[in-house]
Amino acid sequence: MNHGLAIILSGPSGAGKSTLVHMVNQWIPNLQFSISCTTRQPRPGEKDGVDYHFTTIADFEAGTARGDFLEFANVHGNYYGTPKAPMLEAIRNDQIMMLDIDIQGARQIRRNLSGTPLEAAVEYVFIAPPSLKILEERLRKRGTETEEVILKRLKNAETEVQAWKEYSYLVLNDAAETAARKLQSIILSAKCRTNRTEWNPFG
Repeated sequence: MNHGLAIILSGPSGAGKSTLVHMVNQWIPNLQFSISCTTRQPRPGEKDGVDYHFTTIADFEAGTARGDFLEFANVHGNYYGTPKAPMLEAIRNDQIMMLDIDIQGARQIRRNLSGTPLEAAVEYVFIAPPSLKILEERLRKRGTETEEVILKRLKNAETEVQAWKEYSYLVLNDAAETAARKLQSIILSAKCRTNRTEWNPFG
C-alpha cells in the first residue's frame, strides 16, 4: 500500500525555493502545490485560487476553530494559513504536495502532526544559500525590493539559517540544477521509505 507525500520547504527569501520547485516539477509529473489562505485584500493581478485563497476574517477564524489549517499566523492584522484538506487529498491520491512554509509555520505543522498517522507522510527540507553574502547578491539582482526590504530579509535570514538542523534534509543551493536534482532525489527516496509503504492514515 503506497500513499502520497508532503514536502515542507523552508529557507530564507532569496534561497531559490521557487526556482528549485519549478525545475523539479519538470521531472516529477504528479507534484501538487499548496495555495495559502489569507484575509488580506488581493493585490493588482492576483487571482483567487491561484495566488491565494482570499477569504474573510470571520470565515478564517471559523476555519481555525474547526482545525482546517496545518498552520496559520496573524501578520499585521491579516491572517495567513495553510489549508489541511488539499494536502490530505494529495496524500490520499498518491500524489506529492509541495508546501513553501516559513520556519515558524513548519514548527506548527510538526507539533500539530506529532503522534498522528499523518506524521509519516511529511518530510522537512531546508533550502539554504551558499552564504549570506551570496544571498544578498541574489536579492539585489532581483531588483524587486527596496533597500529597506532587502536589509530586513538579510537580518531575518541570519536567524532563519540557524534552524536548518530542525529539518530532515538540507539542500545547499549553490548551483540551481545540482540543488534541484538533490531535491528530486530526496522526494523520490522519501516516497519509497518503508514507514510510508505500509501505513494507512485513512483506515
